[in-house]
Amino acid sequence: MAAELKSETQIEIIIEPTKSQSQSHCEIPPIIIKRSISISLTQILTSFHAGYFRISLSLCSQALLWKILGERPAQDAHPFRRLLSLLPSAAFSLLWSVALFTLTLLSLVYILRCLFHFKMVQDEFLHHVGVNYLFAPWISWLLLLQSSPFISPKSMYYLVLWWIFVVPILVLDVKIYGQWFTKGKRFVSVVANPTSQISVIGNLVAAKAAAQMGWGETAVCMFSLGMAHYLVLFVTLYQRLAGSSNLPAMLRPVFFLFIAAPSMASLAWDAIVGTFDNVAKMLFFLSLFLFLSLVSRPALFRKSMKKFSVTWWAYSFPLTVLALASAEYAQEVKSGNAQAMMLVLSALSVLVSLALMVFTAINTNMFVPDSLRVSSSESSSPPSDSSNTLSPASSL
Repeated sequence: MAAELKSETQIEIIIEPTKSQSQSHCEIPPIIIKRSISISLTQILTSFHAGYFRISLSLCSQALLWKILGERPAQDAHPFRRLLSLLPSAAFSLLWSVALFTLTLLSLVYILRCLFHFKMVQDEFLHHVGVNYLFAPWISWLLLLQSSPFISPKSMYYLVLWWIFVVPILVLDVKIYGQWFTKGKRFVSVVANPTSQISVIGNLVAAKAAAQMGWGETAVCMFSLGMAHYLVLFVTLYQRLAGSSNLPAMLRPVFFLFIAAPSMASLAWDAIVGTFDNVAKMLFFLSLFLFLSLVSRPALFRKSMKKFSVTWWAYSFPLTVLALASAEYAQEVKSGNAQAMMLVLSALSVLVSLALMVFTAINTNMFVPDSLRVSSSESSSPPSDSSNTLSPASSL
């Protein structure tokens, strides 16, 4: 009997440690989980940069295009324009909502980056490419405001939001344009590159929004500020001075910004004077010529197209702005050729945007640092800081 009791006691001692050991393998200490979340957030913020706002620029401009195409046409409008007005309003509302969500998410991430990694934001500001994309979030918000189905341009909300989005653009104007003619290391001939045109586009978008509010003098002021520096940039970049050669091959899609600046200028001038007159037409024809010049040279973009990156989104925004200008031109001219050109450019911009959405959905892993894509068995080991550091020249 004593032997049996001894045997049962031994069995209990053997089973209990085994159960304890199995539980220890299944449970992860909370401190490790918190540490992994902290490391993940840090890596996302350090790898994020203002160049990601190319996505919001594209989506917000698409929302504006769909709003304009879906507006009720005039009585003497071409049948093509009447056909486009039949586009479902639900599609525009969905697109506007997606653009709002995307822009809000990107803005929140960048605010966190400013709070926790301000030194990296300063480095971005000092970079000759990165500094220009600091205009992108404010341009995106202005485009989203102009395409809003809820806020009228004559309302107080529109006015307040316009000031909130335009003041940062003016601050950046004073800082960047002032450096061009006061600092020896920041001469426009040294730092100018195709992305420098984003600053011009910001002023033109602000001018268009001001004109829609009925602020004619403010619109002319913003338009003149943008166009004066656009002429300087256009001549500088055409001469291919030092700044234009400082662009890596993977960033060559930003050459399409040559199209966006004159296209947006034509839209802004149309909003200021109330009609798509000869000045607006000349700017539109210039953007059309630059578009044909770029698409006829596919070899220029061959290296940048080998691997998908966020830089591909630089194609969509200029094409959409060109489609917007063509829609205004077609509404003024009312000829069959103008309507056909509007349809082709609008369809092209929509297809490019849809293709970029699909590619982005397929390649979502590229937006996550490599050190985060590890198996659960390695979750407790801290990743190397050097694995997620992005070079400004290669990532912007």
